Amino acid sequence: MQGFVNIRIDDRLIHGQVATRWATGLRVNRIMVIDDEVANDSVQKSILRMAAPSGISTSIITEEKAITNIQADKYAKQRVLLVVRRPKVLLDLVNAGLDITKINVGNMSNREGTVQVKKSVSLLPEERADLEALIAKGVDVTAQMVPDDAEVEMSKFLK
Repeated sequence: MQGFVNIRIDDRLIHGQVATRWATGLRVNRIMVIDDEVANDSVQKSILRMAAPSGISTSIITEEKAITNIQADKYAKQRVLLVVRRPKVLLDLVNAGLDITKINVGNMSNREGTVQVKKSVSLLPEERADLEALIAKGVDVTAQMVPDDAEVEMSKFLK
């Protein structure tokens, strides 16, 4: 996936940490959010766009549009930070043939039915299964809250 410098799971999508630490630290010129619900809600899209740092473009799109755009190499000459809420989206992209080699798990909040596997990461059974499926497909899945933190293999927390 040419042009993508980081792929992150963070249920907050675009927020202070993504905007200030990740986007500026990685010197991205675009933050892409793939989320069908948000992409179809103009209010949520507006709020996320306001959270992005000035000078950084945003793409808030559906899975289908993302697959089409990425397969067409639309972002090849950019520096894109891709953010999704749930691992299922990334598993869908991999299953569609996109070459995702590494994923960073940031924040997945505690919700009803989740089990906390590490500080800031709580998973529903299906999210755990999706992460395990990504790992089984050869994707390097790490946990890292901020760029200064050490990367830790997510499989350590899924045992």
